Amino acid sequence: MKISNFGALAFSCGAFVLLPACTALRQAQDDTQPPIGAPAATTQAEHLARAACPQVVGKPSCFALISEKNGISPLSGCSPSSCGWTPSQLETAYKLTGSLGKGSGQIVAVIEAGDDPDAATTFATYRSQFGLGTGTLVKYNEEGQQSNYPPSCEDYGWCVETDLDIEMVAASCPKCTVFLMEAGSAISDFEAAEAEAVTLGATILSNSWGCLGSSDCGDPNFQNYFDTPGIAYLAATGDSGYGQIGAPAVFDSVIAVGGTQLAVSGTKYSESLWAGAGGGCATGVPKPSWQHDPDCSYRTVGDISSEAGCSPGVSEYSDLYGGWFDVCGTSAASPFSAGVIGLAGNATSQDGGKNFWTATQKQHRKYFHHPSGSGGCPNYLCGDGRYKKYYSGPGGWGSPNGIRGY
Repeated sequence: MKISNFGALAFSCGAFVLLPACTALRQAQDDTQPPIGAPAATTQAEHLARAACPQVVGKPSCFALISEKNGISPLSGCSPSSCGWTPSQLETAYKLTGSLGKGSGQIVAVIEAGDDPDAATTFATYRSQFGLGTGTLVKYNEEGQQSNYPPSCEDYGWCVETDLDIEMVAASCPKCTVFLMEAGSAISDFEAAEAEAVTLGATILSNSWGCLGSSDCGDPNFQNYFDTPGIAYLAATGDSGYGQIGAPAVFDSVIAVGGTQLAVSGTKYSESLWAGAGGGCATGVPKPSWQHDPDCSYRTVGDISSEAGCSPGVSEYSDLYGGWFDVCGTSAASPFSAGVIGLAGNATSQDGGKNFWTATQKQHRKYFHHPSGSGGCPNYLCGDGRYKKYYSGPGGWGSPNGIRGY
């Protein structure tokens, strides 16, 4: 698929950067779509959470957010069950409890920057705390070696992200095997890790990172690393709100995972759109044949969603930081959704977001939860209104109601 330079520039017109060409680019956009560059999400502006790693426009940036209330600087001291949503709560909310015996033999790879030397103990402690049983975590470098790892994840600010990803896969699919692919910080390192994960046998690849403001992360061949038949690629849509999107979530070969905010009253769970979730119209990225929504002439982002909000986020443990804290962002939603696909055992039948867009209205009604709320823009692309009753940019076609939709 050829992605134009116009698309790469258009992504940059928003809250992250101000370019002289932005006004002209906005005027050149398709008249049918809302303008890119709507106000960014308020989560960080209201000091609810802060980015776990450096955010650099056009470069790989992780999307984990650390709660300002129950964070790690200093360590909050919250208990595992009070820091944020626990695996049992997430499993209950998304009707996964009856399917937790599934997933054996499914391999989910998470792609990270830097080496997490404590990943194994972190993984084991999280699973033990929440009764998830003994799991399998295998760590590789970007070349598929179980040695010669890159510099520390602390050098890149990605340690929180790494621990979040391996834990969220375990939360939704306790029997799935997790491949931790540790890359350097260059885009070529990420590409190598993507390719090597497939070579090693992973059929589900979760990417809790993206290149905001770029449709190719600076490499015209970037999409080729997310287009292997029979592989389910997932990518978080980001935490900066409507219009702030980029590769790899914008590719039609990737399941773009947005975010919601869970709530519970007694035993009843509810869900609303999370304003921080990226979504909208990926200007310059050709529209896939299976998307027919009216207000975007290009690839419409995202496809599905799950818990990502910060009120609260999810409970995370890190051996490196010595305890528990609260983390949020679409970084939680991507690996959690990857685990749901592992439970469904349907990775080889996925084709980017196609299955979610071509499901019948009856299937959408039965197999997905549909978050309430709006995103404060003119139409469904940012969540104010819905396409075909259920679709919104931040929430996609919804979150899991069991595994049948996945």
